[in-house]
Amino acid sequence: MPKSTVVANEDTPRGFAFALVAYLLWGVLPFYMKAVAHIPAVEVVAHRVIWSVPIAAAVLMLLGRTQDIKVALRTPRTLGMGFLTASIITLNWGIYVWAIGAGRTVEAALGYYINPLFSIFLAAVLLKEKLDGLQKLSIALAVVAVALLAWETGGVPWVSVGLAGSWGFYAFFKKSLPVGPNQGFLLEVLILTIPALGYIAYLEASGNGHFGETGMTDVLLLLGCGLVTAVPLMIYANGAKLLRLSTIGIMQYIAPTMIFIIAVFVFKEPFGVYKLAAFGLIWVSLAIYSVSLLRSHKARRAAALLTTG
Repeated sequence: MPKSTVVANEDTPRGFAFALVAYLLWGVLPFYMKAVAHIPAVEVVAHRVIWSVPIAAAVLMLLGRTQDIKVALRTPRTLGMGFLTASIITLNWGIYVWAIGAGRTVEAALGYYINPLFSIFLAAVLLKEKLDGLQKLSIALAVVAVALLAWETGGVPWVSVGLAGSWGFYAFFKKSLPVGPNQGFLLEVLILTIPALGYIAYLEASGNGHFGETGMTDVLLLLGCGLVTAVPLMIYANGAKLLRLSTIGIMQYIAPTMIFIIAVFVFKEPFGVYKLAAFGLIWVSLAIYSVSLLRSHKARRAAALLTTG
């Protein structure tokens, strides 16, 4: 392996700054979603789609990458994969928006804590990747945590499971989308634009919409949905390219930690013994997962150094 390849996999201050900003923005997103909690979640998601389009398009124009989108729109396989990832991210957004408005932010935080563990589970099942002992243990602890919440609520904690599952599958299939992350995001929201516009037109025609019918505050909040959706995603996409996978793996805990703190100490959501036990198990499992991640990275790095020799 050429020495330049090893260097390219190093962390950079610019990449760290990009990723940190993205995770901090995602961490405070519950405040915005709480501000639009009086608006039905489906309507909020539709506006997230529509107002993300001009932002994502402007970024690609600045980067000079609009040709990629033109090619993608003419390629059936790319369109099909884009439709799949767009559908999954819509489900993720819908669950998240609803959960914040319904006072279930704690469960949303748990879902995003579980996500990296679900991702390695997916890799094992779908890609036949071998898990080491620590990874198996971390997944087992996460399963116990979910079982505890199921016992407490008398059913599957679907907010946590739905968020972890939808984001995990989104990330998995996104890897197969043959365009860059920024181009892929624009493709997804373009695909979703027609149904989103149709739904909003129906709401406004029936007098049930919130865009212009209920005051300027709602108009501004719905317009802002594009910013809070597109900006963190596109900042993260650029940061991830400049960081090691292990660094991204550790940094992804920033957002759910902030969401958890906001839920318990700002929104004052209930946090009983079962939730405390479930979160304790998840935190332990994530610590174990992090050790495994760092150990694997050190092993690969040592092997690369030996190869370059």
